[in-house]
Amino acid sequence: MIFRRRNLLWLDNCLDKKEHFFNALNKKMETNQLILKDELKLLLLLCQSPEDMVTARNAIYRYHEENGNMVFGEFRFGPLFMRLCYELGLADLAFTTLTDKRLKGFFPDCTSFNLAIDLLFSKGQFEGALELIREMKAQGVAFNKDTFTLAFATCYKLNTPKSYQICLALLEEGQTKASFIPRHAYCIAVAFALKQDDVERAQSIYSQIMNTDSRLCQNLRVLLLAMAGSIKDAVSVLTTALLSDSLVFVKKPDFCQEVVDVLKERSDDGPWKMQVEHLVNQLQQAGQVNPERLDHLLYRTPTGKRKLFSFLHKGNRRTSSQRTLRSLLSE
Repeated sequence: MIFRRRNLLWLDNCLDKKEHFFNALNKKMETNQLILKDELKLLLLLCQSPEDMVTARNAIYRYHEENGNMVFGEFRFGPLFMRLCYELGLADLAFTTLTDKRLKGFFPDCTSFNLAIDLLFSKGQFEGALELIREMKAQGVAFNKDTFTLAFATCYKLNTPKSYQICLALLEEGQTKASFIPRHAYCIAVAFALKQDDVERAQSIYSQIMNTDSRLCQNLRVLLLAMAGSIKDAVSVLTTALLSDSLVFVKKPDFCQEVVDVLKERSDDGPWKMQVEHLVNQLQQAGQVNPERLDHLLYRTPTGKRKLFSFLHKGNRRTSSQRTLRSLLSE
């Protein structure tokens, strides 16, 4: 706590001298002088507005020009700059900076790209998010588990035959390279295959999920069985959920109205029609059918887990910086 107070006092002192520091740094850039690593660090620490970020990017241009061949392990400014863009909601600045050929090599990490992709996604700029995914591959930046989830979610939102093929290609490539693809990403891929009426591929992807006990997986399983015409198996899943002997304080499995509606539609005029309708009524009376759409489950962080992406928890965007504890002027 003592160290935190000292750091805040030091930061307040720097903020008081912010205008002088920015003016001095602008003069250095005007005269083509070298920007030092510690100067760039301090500059990014002091950024609080979109105008500050423009100055920071100009400084990055100058710094990268002189230090483009920095050794591996050197301090990386990319995640710090993108975190600032994320906090200030500067999606366009994040996009243009990452795709700027003059800064190639300045963002060699997946964290910088993940932050920017997440930011564009949260603002509905899905084409831009997909372009950043392409840029990652073009620059040889390796995907991590969060990248796969973001990439599949972006493709799902675009919902075109082309984005579907991109999703499948990324999935296959990740599996070939033995990359860790999280369960949530697999679930999005399954939902996307079903949305594209590719039931066979959806079955194949679902079979690769190691643990299918989650609420999302169970909803996908019923939807998958219904669309595949396996009404008997879908009824079995719902019956098991209805008769679940969970403890009183443990919530029983529930299903989206959208999912049970598909099951009712697919069983209509068939031998399972009456049983499906009776079973769904029982589930509704037991409070095991909810009005949520499947998409809401796809973009929700499981209870107790850290919130990975902004699009999973819209409405909770901060109004103050985590670094300075001061108001974000662009909000």
